[in-house]
Amino acid sequence: MSSIHVCALSRIETTAPAIGARSLISLINAQTPVPRPACVPEDRHLFLGVSDITQPLDGHILPGEDHVRALLAFVRAWDRAAPLLIHCYAGVSRSTAAAFVAACALAPERDERALARLIRARSPTATPNIRLVETADRLLRRGGRMTDAVAEIGRGADCFEGAPFSLSMEGEP
Repeated sequence: MSSIHVCALSRIETTAPAIGARSLISLINAQTPVPRPACVPEDRHLFLGVSDITQPLDGHILPGEDHVRALLAFVRAWDRAAPLLIHCYAGVSRSTAAAFVAACALAPERDERALARLIRARSPTATPNIRLVETADRLLRRGGRMTDAVAEIGRGADCFEGAPFSLSMEGEP
């Protein structure tokens, strides 16, 4: 069964082998070193150097269309034979947005609101980065439904680091 897993940077080295991940997406500040777990081939690791911001800020990289296009191309090339692991620094904002975007892109028939609610149920701390979601919403031609769905679940509970969670790509809303 194919699944998307989300965790914080501090957990990728234990989470990746535990779930059998063979693909990894890192959404993290460009200067942050990310150790690639041995179970993930180099060509199946997408590093997106973006800051967790929603508006331009000096010294930071605003997530943009090129980042989302790269994310979409990578998840569309994922063979789903093994789980996909997505992380950011805390496993709260950029990674939860990327998981939401990936699930919407791979299953266009899935209801955006039901998917956002599922993410909230799996992760009380999830606060998907709205800039990534808005950009994907436009690129996927979802007519604002992705953005509205994330706005509906609101900000997650405060935390230093989110607990890892997963989404099945089969049999869920």
